[in-house]
Amino acid sequence: MRCLVTGATGYIGGRLVPELLAAGHEVRCMVRSVSRLRDQPWASRVETAEADATDPGRTRKALDGVDVAYYLIHTMGGGADFAAADRRAAMTFAAAARDAGVRRIVYLGGLAPHRELSPHMRSRAEVEEIFLRGEVPAVVLRAAVIIGSGSVSFEMLRYLTERLPVMTTPRWVRTRTQPIAIRDVLRYLVGGAAIEGEVNRSFDIGGPDVLTYADMMRGYAEVAGLPRRVIIPVPMLSPGLSSHWVGLVTPVPAGIARPLVESLRSETVCGEHDVAGHLPDPPEGLIGFREAVALALQQIKEAKVVTRWSSASTPGAPSDPLPTDPDWAGGSLYVDSRTRRVEAPPQAVWAVIESIGGENGWYSLPVAWHARGFLDRLVGGVGLRRGRRDPRRLRVGDSVDFWRVEEVEPGRLLRLRAEMRLPGLAWLELSVCRDRDRTVYHQRAIFHPRGLAGHLYWWSISPFHSLIFGRMPHNVAAAAERGEPSSPAAKAPTAPRASAPG
Repeated sequence: MRCLVTGATGYIGGRLVPELLAAGHEVRCMVRSVSRLRDQPWASRVETAEADATDPGRTRKALDGVDVAYYLIHTMGGGADFAAADRRAAMTFAAAARDAGVRRIVYLGGLAPHRELSPHMRSRAEVEEIFLRGEVPAVVLRAAVIIGSGSVSFEMLRYLTERLPVMTTPRWVRTRTQPIAIRDVLRYLVGGAAIEGEVNRSFDIGGPDVLTYADMMRGYAEVAGLPRRVIIPVPMLSPGLSSHWVGLVTPVPAGIARPLVESLRSETVCGEHDVAGHLPDPPEGLIGFREAVALALQQIKEAKVVTRWSSASTPGAPSDPLPTDPDWAGGSLYVDSRTRRVEAPPQAVWAVIESIGGENGWYSLPVAWHARGFLDRLVGGVGLRRGRRDPRRLRVGDSVDFWRVEEVEPGRLLRLRAEMRLPGLAWLELSVCRDRDRTVYHQRAIFHPRGLAGHLYWWSISPFHSLIFGRMPHNVAAAAERGEPSSPAAKAPTAPRASAPG
């Protein structure tokens, strides 16, 4: 069976593709930029189609010859028009699937009562209705909290529980929900392709446990071996205040935390388990909450997190590629360029470059990086807390704190694109080469300003460049010469670095 997967660069899509391949299906991935899939371990085994779901022509072409189409697109953040954008994309996709002769659409939606819906849950319900009213039979799987290594729900739960032994919490921590393990979500998604006949309906999917968020925090603490958490509900915390509170304590930005918090205000418990009539439960049963947490923590411990919530593009983040010098000749392009000779082989320097960020820090003044991350979170940005998916290896599309990997040439070049809030576009380029039997490290910070605010921003931070970028070449070289590319910052007093939790 030929399957098309949208959202293959995201948390669910990036895990679904290898599961479909393992089940013997042919897979085509529809993405806005095929380069984002280049470094995926399964990239050579799939077809790719470059299209935006709001583009009728390209979407129709991407769906040509497809039997089952997976729709895994939803805006988690963004402006007030996100619902209109979701509606337009779903309608375009449904029409293109009809014209292409697609046999079935499978959509992963949200589990919520049909009353007092948050704006984001209302949008998901609207997308569900678009597909169910369409001419292509649809299977809609409605899930609440998904528990898996790297999922945004799990990361929020994990950091709140680990960092706050005593918590004053809003009322929504007492709302019941039915979490589900990522493994069971993927099993249902893969099985959705095989449902026969003209089945056209939604199915509630959830694990065997119905818990409050407070129950989940206490359960997480038990599985993680933490002391029992003290939870004190405070009724006056609104979703807006709660999301900022989550943004300060966890790596999840307030803009992404808010729709999660809003969805937790209403009870999200399965009203039926009809999906078992089409996709029977496994003999050992569905995965319980504590087992799902244990599996997620084991993957984190073994550095086997395949995808993370930050795998998907951050709403509002720049997507422009690095401009080439000829194209920008005579334009405004600020560059801070630094070079240093290193008394170590190129592969030692590359190991340091590829392990930069996250717990290894940025090889310069820690307080400056932390301050920049804190300021970014104050204005709704991602800040410095996203960390890395893998402590040693990077691939195109990975997030590294408030950067996104735009290009990796193993052993030679790493280019990061800034996703912090800026009046312009910014990149950080780190490279190593061999020049006349010498190892040379080269570093470029590049900024393209937007308007007067962009120019003022660059000149206002220029005096701090020596603090932020000036010491990086020296410290990168020192780390390479010591052969310690993955040592935490605290273990390298001669090379101070900022560390980003998570």
